[in-house]
Amino acid sequence: MRVVPLSRQQSRWFVLLAVLFLCIAWPERGDAATTPTSGGAEPFSCVIKNGTLYDGTGGPPRQADVGIRGDRIVAVGKLTDARAENTIDAKGMAVAPGFINMLSWSTESLLVDGRSQSEIRQGVTTEIMGEGWSMGPVNDRMKARILQEQGDVKFEIKWNTLAEY
Repeated sequence: MRVVPLSRQQSRWFVLLAVLFLCIAWPERGDAATTPTSGGAEPFSCVIKNGTLYDGTGGPPRQADVGIRGDRIVAVGKLTDARAENTIDAKGMAVAPGFINMLSWSTESLLVDGRSQSEIRQGVTTEIMGEGWSMGPVNDRMKARILQEQGDVKFEIKWNTLAEY
């Protein structure tokens, strides 16, 4: 397998996107929760308790609970008195932000089963696709070749452009 290094521009975009993700999706670090969890505070949608937290910064893992409201992580720390609609006991398990698959080959399998179980069950929440070839644009001759070369994963090609894909 040949490894091709990222260009400077690609590297800058990757770092910018990674930092942006961490700033938006991950609250401040610390031992205390970043959001009030008792009294009149709104309950969490979900609390993940007792897990070993890998926060994506490269630092050592730590024991921490994670409080979620809707689709946002809003608290990290000791959430002993937290009220939640759902509680997950992650004792003995790793808790981490979603991983990025920088070289995903799920372009075809997602057409057949859009739930992406093989990736999600490994903690992947973002997939970067298109290395080597693209799902569009395609013409009739290209569609015929792709259909002929299909293996175990079978799908119709209802698109012509990448946007339609």
